[in-house]
Amino acid sequence: MNIALIGYGKMGHAIEQVAIKRGHNIVLRITSANRHELDAAHLRQADIAIEFTHPSSGKDNILQCLSSGISVVSGTTGWNEDLPTAYAAARSNNVAFLHASNFSIGVNIFFEVNKLLASLMDTHPEYNVTIEETHHTAKKDAPSGTAITLAEQIL
Repeated sequence: MNIALIGYGKMGHAIEQVAIKRGHNIVLRITSANRHELDAAHLRQADIAIEFTHPSSGKDNILQCLSSGISVVSGTTGWNEDLPTAYAAARSNNVAFLHASNFSIGVNIFFEVNKLLASLMDTHPEYNVTIEETHHTAKKDAPSGTAITLAEQIL
């Protein structure tokens, strides 16, 4: 598979290592320095785009890929209010769009446990549920998409 990496930070590098190890090709690496290369001509080299960037650019990056006929997997968080626009663009361009606040198997199991706990706590209004998160010093968004997903599930 030919992959366009949109965002080439820690996650982009990690995805690249796994993709190459599994026999895939990275045909495009987009960073803030070469954002101008995120166009239909360059994207045509790819079968799919994997997008892990920043909330300020995620929506535009994704819409550019979708409108170019490229399916997208995205882990960029912090732009949830615009997700319906991306899903609509995917439908209208007959391509796929997959978004998750966290792709870790362990965290997704935790999401399922969280939903169960939230339903159990719902019967005990005498308790207040709170979320507190601590991240590494390089974390760029707060609250994290994972924390937002947890809070939405609790609510």
